Amino acid sequence: MKKKLIEVALPLEAINRESAREKSIRHGHPSTLHLWWSRKPLATCRAVLFASLVDDPSSLPEFFPTEAAQDEERQRLFAILEELVRWENSNNTAVIERARVEILRSTDGQPPPIYDPFCGGGSIPLEAQRLGLDSYGSDLNPVAVLITKALIEIPQNFAGQPPVNPVAKSKMAAIGMWSGATGLADDVLHYGNWIRDRAEERIGHLYPKIRLENGEDSTVIAWLWTRTVVCPNPACGARMPLTSKFVLSTKKGKESWAEPIVDHTAKTVRFEIRSGVGGSPEGTVGRKGARCLVCETAVPLEHIRSEGRAGRMDCQLMGIVAEGKRDRVFLAPTQAHEAVAKSAIPVGVPTTLLPKQALGFRVQAYGMTSHSDLFTQRQLVALTTLSDLVLESRQEAIRDGATEARADAIATYLAFGLSRLSDMCNSLCMWENTKTQVRHLFTRQAVSMLWDFAEANVFAEAAGDYIVSLKNLCKALKGTCTVGGGGHASQLDARMLSKKASFSTDPPYYDNIGYSDLSDFFYVWLRRILAPIYPDIFSTLLVPKKQELSAASERFDGDRDAAKRYFESGFASVFSAIRQHQAPNFPATIYYAFKQAEIGGEGESPEVTSTGWETMLEGLIRAQFQITATWPMSSELGNRMRGLGSNVLATSIVLACRSRPDSAPITTRKDFLVQLKNELPTALRNLQKGNVAPVDMAQAAIGPGMAVFSRYSRVLEANGESMRVRTALGLINQTLDEVLSEQESDFDPDTRWALQWFEQYQFNEAPFGQAETLASAKAVSIQGLQEGGILLARAGKVRLIPRDELDPTWDPTTDGRLTIWEVTQHLIRVLETRGEPEAAELKAKLGGAAEAARELAYRLYALCERKGWAQEAGAYNNLVVRWPDLRSDEFSLS
Repeated sequence: MKKKLIEVALPLEAINRESAREKSIRHGHPSTLHLWWSRKPLATCRAVLFASLVDDPSSLPEFFPTEAAQDEERQRLFAILEELVRWENSNNTAVIERARVEILRSTDGQPPPIYDPFCGGGSIPLEAQRLGLDSYGSDLNPVAVLITKALIEIPQNFAGQPPVNPVAKSKMAAIGMWSGATGLADDVLHYGNWIRDRAEERIGHLYPKIRLENGEDSTVIAWLWTRTVVCPNPACGARMPLTSKFVLSTKKGKESWAEPIVDHTAKTVRFEIRSGVGGSPEGTVGRKGARCLVCETAVPLEHIRSEGRAGRMDCQLMGIVAEGKRDRVFLAPTQAHEAVAKSAIPVGVPTTLLPKQALGFRVQAYGMTSHSDLFTQRQLVALTTLSDLVLESRQEAIRDGATEARADAIATYLAFGLSRLSDMCNSLCMWENTKTQVRHLFTRQAVSMLWDFAEANVFAEAAGDYIVSLKNLCKALKGTCTVGGGGHASQLDARMLSKKASFSTDPPYYDNIGYSDLSDFFYVWLRRILAPIYPDIFSTLLVPKKQELSAASERFDGDRDAAKRYFESGFASVFSAIRQHQAPNFPATIYYAFKQAEIGGEGESPEVTSTGWETMLEGLIRAQFQITATWPMSSELGNRMRGLGSNVLATSIVLACRSRPDSAPITTRKDFLVQLKNELPTALRNLQKGNVAPVDMAQAAIGPGMAVFSRYSRVLEANGESMRVRTALGLINQTLDEVLSEQESDFDPDTRWALQWFEQYQFNEAPFGQAETLASAKAVSIQGLQEGGILLARAGKVRLIPRDELDPTWDPTTDGRLTIWEVTQHLIRVLETRGEPEAAELKAKLGGAAEAARELAYRLYALCERKGWAQEAGAYNNLVVRWPDLRSDEFSLS
């Protein structure tokens, strides 16, 4: 069987660079069509699909008989792949055609269809379609199905067709001028403007302008609110503003805040706007509780929660943000504006209930129990009005000559515009005081309580405006692929697969994202509009949850074991179905991004494993898959909200898997360990060459280890029982530690001394005698270490020199005793204090010593993580992550 490129080699640095860069691209990116969580970059998906279909030259000895010939051909394929993954080439027909030619050549002109049974945000099916392949995506979640349908089905159905709206018709544009989905996008924007104009006629009075000091009326950008409860102090009883901050703007020279003005006699608080530096008072509420501004009573959070549950939590206007000349203007609240907001009376709002308990939900304890509770009354009026107008606009499009199918397509994207707007138009949106704009709810995969929130003006032509949201959506629609393979999206339980295909998928990660509960937020609005158009997709009141593959214990009355059993059984069924229907000559590709977090094991040595990883791998192996390759991809958001200690990685591991032959041999624990120790060092070097971040190294190394484990039908323990995946994971981690430790022998003696000293004392002082004893063991001297710029010794104490005390004029070309320890610390110092250009210049001066410094950074990260030194670990991780950018030829230094 021919090996595919993904099973041998990849230009990993180029793929990861483009994947990471893509996360900062917003305009025109398909992700802006509609929000989805943990969406994979298009560059990653494109690369994985191409490499899983194209033959590796080593499988074609008749054409490439020597290693040199194979390497040359591989570099040619790499060049195609490196061009293919660039965002700018997403719709470059010449680049894509070259890739399609290679795929057809490797598949005898009959490439398999690609199937993603957990299609989510649609990235994998979209990229399969772009490569000219028939693309299938399915999901149990209706929101995911609709997103994928809007990416791979609808644009193709109307490709090249002109708009039907009268404005476009009046231009008499030729059909050929409307390439791809541009005609459809033009219709969506036209009828979106129609909706906005009708909405403003109906509810514009709820969004009044405000008068500025110069007498001009200005459009309000946002109203800034603080929640309130009654003070429990019987002698007070004031309505307490609950706010985490009073700051409105931190922009240099434009600092502003809301100043609370307390009337102790009337027991009231009002707000005025102040400006300047450092004058803002502290907020009134935090994690431990709140304080009353009137009587200064400390109020526990439980009182606030009980007031919320009793329906007695209210809100008070704290400030108004208006459009000024080239900038925002902050104004004090007015009674008139507050009264208008509270006069809104919504009709036909979603009455569906929030889950009583679910991953990522924190608001129920404060009385928010239904989806409508997440919005202000005015927001509900706006969203219901716009929802109703979407279906009215559908009839308007039909009157203008659209077919029923065309009108349904237009309505689908208009509904997406409304759904996107709900993310910016709810009472859990923060005011971003650094950028002075409203920040949408789902910056996290959670629905969390917010004390002070920003209510955007849906007619302000700024963030939070329906048309602004729709314009971004239309840019993404225009960029969809309409000349590739066929696209098919359907609602299906992944355990019920029936189609023969090559599978590529990003399955759910145990219980770390509550997809169904989170997507209910959008589903209730989409269903309100689109149920008549897609009755099968929107047949349930909320997103189906019973069949969802999740290990969330709340689904099983808190029984974690029952949740675990359900998830593991479900995963095994999915992988069995994939194996049964996987195209035989191609590897299936599985994405996984979940950090190891559990410590425990059998026997004397602890095992560091992950329930998520264990379940994933157990399911694959039980389904008789063999892991043939693993690749760490920079597929997660670079500016993650969570820290190094969380179960979220910057890197996904992509596993290439094939059916394990029925004739696969049995081996023993002893032989398994021998193979691990033989193969893991080379694999580790390759991972380091691929610039895997140290924070992800332990995770990435599981792949090569499991490749050894999964090639056997069974690995026998000494008692004759089969080794468990959990045990294998522990042994892989143990071997990885040993390999990293053995790499120390490549370092100079001074560096080996510094490593061992650092492990015991970090940069703290310790007795001179202990340093001297260690120096003797390492065949170095304290005097030599001082001369090498590694340590300071005085008054009977010794310590390593921290980076902030290193000589800023240090030059490696004149250092007579250059050590890898010193090189590594100086590289980090320059990178942190002077930035990438000067760090790149220093790296160029270091020559081969630079690569050794990167290896040391891996070792130091592992050491710091084990010690719990998160901040220090971050410095070494950062050096490796930014390593590819430290190229002196990319910077012009003066």
